[in-house]
Amino acid sequence: MTSFRFPDDLIALRRRQIRIYNELALRPAVGAAELRRELIRLSCLISAHPYWAEHGWSMAGRVELVRAARSGPDGVRELVMHWNGEEFVVLGPKAPAEGP
Repeated sequence: MTSFRFPDDLIALRRRQIRIYNELALRPAVGAAELRRELIRLSCLISAHPYWAEHGWSMAGRVELVRAARSGPDGVRELVMHWNGEEFVVLGPKAPAEGP
């Protein structure tokens, strides 16, 4: 199994991205265009981070980056959106995935 050690700045970028997603989910009409532009900017910064050039891009690495962003005292979780047939409803943060 591969061990991932992400630099602090990459984890901070992913945490910021999650916070922006959450803000957009809670208030989709307030500054939505600006928030979406920030999400695109953060996605580009995360994808082009030097870590991936040195360690290689992988889906497992991306998943572990999300886990790293969730962990620690500054960790942040994504909000869960649900379509009820008429509108999207914010249900709250995703529950931690249970391991085997």
